[in-house]
Amino acid sequence: MLIIRLLAPLLLALLAWWGLRNLKHRYALTTSQFRWLVGITALLLVVVILIVMGRLPIQALLAPFIFILSFMLRNVHLLIRLLPLLRMGHSKWGSNRNWGRAGNNTTPGASGIRTLWLDMSLDHQTGNMDGEILQGAFQHKKLSELTMEQLLALATACQQDADSLQLLEAYLDRMHPDWREDPAAAASSTGSQRASASDADMTEALALEILGLSAGASAEEITLAHRRLMQKLHPDRGGSDYLAQRINAARDFLLG
Repeated sequence: MLIIRLLAPLLLALLAWWGLRNLKHRYALTTSQFRWLVGITALLLVVVILIVMGRLPIQALLAPFIFILSFMLRNVHLLIRLLPLLRMGHSKWGSNRNWGRAGNNTTPGASGIRTLWLDMSLDHQTGNMDGEILQGAFQHKKLSELTMEQLLALATACQQDADSLQLLEAYLDRMHPDWREDPAAAASSTGSQRASASDADMTEALALEILGLSAGASAEEITLAHRRLMQKLHPDRGGSDYLAQRINAARDFLLG
């Protein structure tokens, strides 16, 4: 019995760490976000262990603990997606060094953030988001000027930068709420001429951008980049059919 009581906390910690690592990879968490999640989980683990060991009165702590834990488990994906928007709110008080900078898109009554790929703004009165693309095939264009297919192509291109990807996902969640369920239908609703993904508009620059490669990449580099992206964005791993099709189209274009 003593051995079980000693091993139980270690087992709980290992399971928690395994779960946290899965969350980090699934939602592309930044280092800061992951540290916050580890801290909160560690605090909850300490409370659970103390309750199990009889050091804390379970009657007083169990009810609120279960409520908080169940709420977090049910809404963890929403909380993670809202982090970029929460940062925008904090910029009003200057609490985040990345927010509130005087970028090209910020105006009175708006908050702004600049990442490697995006210079975003949030209108405080209307709640509308928009931003300028800073690099890649759509450089200098506004997000509001892109079709849904182009927005999703941008998502695959910037997926290596967690801040830019989460900011773009926050924009899509706010401006195109149905984009996760049916990207093709969402593309049609925004005026796209194509109802589903195709390689008709694929160019060498866009294909290289999607795969995260530079000009002159070898066939082996293209294959490895394709394999790496499919491991992250395949529908069976939490990605979407559309993103998988675009990655395949980029590979086929470069190898063809």
